[in-house]
Amino acid sequence: MSQDATQEKTPLDELMLAMDVVDTLRHRERVVERAMSAEEQDRQLIARLKEIYAGQGITVSDEVLARGVKDLREDRFVYTPPQPGFGVSLARLYVSRGRWGKPLTFVLGLVAAVLIGYQLLVRGPELAAIAALPAALEAEYSTVVAATEAPDVEADAGVMLHDGQLALEREDYGGARAAITELSGLRETLLQEYELRVQSRPGELSGVWRIPDQNPGAQNYYLIVEAIDPGGGRLTLPVRNEEDGKVSRVSHWGVRVDEATFQSVANDKQDDGIIQEAVVGVKRRGSVEPDYRPGVLGGAITQW
Repeated sequence: MSQDATQEKTPLDELMLAMDVVDTLRHRERVVERAMSAEEQDRQLIARLKEIYAGQGITVSDEVLARGVKDLREDRFVYTPPQPGFGVSLARLYVSRGRWGKPLTFVLGLVAAVLIGYQLLVRGPELAAIAALPAALEAEYSTVVAATEAPDVEADAGVMLHDGQLALEREDYGGARAAITELSGLRETLLQEYELRVQSRPGELSGVWRIPDQNPGAQNYYLIVEAIDPGGGRLTLPVRNEEDGKVSRVSHWGVRVDEATFQSVANDKQDDGIIQEAVVGVKRRGSVEPDYRPGVLGGAITQW
């Protein structure tokens, strides 16, 4: 090895020895305590260090030992932990990422999946349905107008359309849907065709009479009718009970008639058990209410 290399290496060896001296002193606390408490001179401490290294077969110069003692008193080669702070906390968090990284990634992934699922499966369709409300409202109104030529029906449909548009302006989407439902129901009513026939099957009543609570001295007469479509099927329709104001969907109900009409139907049935003039009203396509035969007053009951 060249002389230059030896000269470069020697300071490094001495530095390592000095560090070892400091380490030895720290791990030999009793030696340090005894030396420092008795306030002995550095030379006495150095002499003791020589004995320690000699016992290990290591020869250390006085210069290196003196440097080690000096470095010990100056706290060199001592790791001083950083003061607590935001930066230190971030560093420690980063170092410990192996413990919390995977669970946190899983939780974040789960939250992201829930949010994406909500947007795709719930919020997205909801926003799409809201965006479609104006067109649906206009479409229902158009079908109603196309299904009738009655000015009063068109006027009613116009009111429903206006109510729905006001609801949309207020962002009252429930109100807008209610207007669409009303228009849809009106359209279905306009498209219906049926006859109102007095039922006369064996074991079934064809008529009843009632004494109204408000006028105990009077009698109200009702024929029990059902709506029969052109194909012969019996329809279920919403009917308002004039006695309590409640609307029920029923397949047969009582329609109020005058006494003469009631008695005429009763006589017709008593003749041979068959009602010859069973049709009391006809509901035509494009109209809302049936056209009744004379003597039908138009009120109804759903229970008797």
